[in-house]
Amino acid sequence: MAAAAPATAAVRRMKLGSQGLEVSAQGLGCMGMSAFYGPPKPEADMVALIHHAVAAGVTHLDTSDMYGPHTNELLLGKALQGGVREKVEVATKFAVSFADGKVEIRGDPPYVRAACEGSLRRLGVDCVDLYYQHRVDKKVPIEVTRTWNWNTYSPLGRGFFSGGAKLVESICSGCSQGKFLWILLIQFSLRMGMKEHLPRFQPANLEKNAEIFERVNAMAARKGCTPSQLALAWVHHQGSDSYASTDVVQGDRYAQTAGTWKDSETPPLSSWKAE
Repeated sequence: MAAAAPATAAVRRMKLGSQGLEVSAQGLGCMGMSAFYGPPKPEADMVALIHHAVAAGVTHLDTSDMYGPHTNELLLGKALQGGVREKVEVATKFAVSFADGKVEIRGDPPYVRAACEGSLRRLGVDCVDLYYQHRVDKKVPIEVTRTWNWNTYSPLGRGFFSGGAKLVESICSGCSQGKFLWILLIQFSLRMGMKEHLPRFQPANLEKNAEIFERVNAMAARKGCTPSQLALAWVHHQGSDSYASTDVVQGDRYAQTAGTWKDSETPPLSSWKAE
């Protein structure tokens, strides 16, 4: 008799916010399917991947109008066809405008409305379950923009646990007397720098962090999983209110994101004059 297939643990569900929205505690970030993590991936493969995730119970799907720009929403829209939309929670974002060849952060109401309508059109849906601000427009009072939802960034350490020893070696081979090259992503100029500029990959920290990775890697090996899986398991065991969303495709990964949570002061509401 053939051995029974190992049981698959059900993906936990959780409440998000106070208005009744329920999502899978593990989400699927779709960004890397279309942008940033190397070239866009084959559309048919990515649609199949999304469908596999949904069938496994991962129903919180995250995208943004800036991924591509726009192509990631179009991809997700195709994956939502055929009854999939009714099974998932769709999240997308606004705030990064590419009008007239310029990259600009905007949170003014006319832009937000137009951005939302564009996202709905590309996704092929009447509504999204979560719509939030990708970057803060410091020219507009946050009360005017009227969103307060933020990402918890990179539970896999921006490549530290998913890249491991090879990542450390590739960074070391690119070093020249401790000096690193700045890499500018021209099309998305808000995202500057790569792994070389994260403190964990600087020469002063690299050796110690390599030792930490080896210990985590050994723990993962004992448990029969990857370091990435171990990191996600740790996140999910921080409490019933913990949530993780990860991109799962391969490629050149983890461009540094601007630390907007450190620099997000907006004008007082009393200063706003609607046009």
